[in-house]
Amino acid sequence: MAKKVVASLQKGGGKEHTKVIKMIKSEKSGSYGFKEEIVHNDQVKDWFNKK
Repeated sequence: MAKKVVASLQKGGGKEHTKVIKMIKSEKSGSYGFKEEIVHNDQVKDWFNKK
């Protein structure tokens, strides 16, 4: 049964999205944090370019 569930996920629109992670430096403390988001494949470069 697990094989059916995994196979059904591959048919959906999940392949069109990517999880992106960006490291951001805090202006106040100088420490680093991470920003994560799930973005459509067409918008990955735009997401990294925006500040």
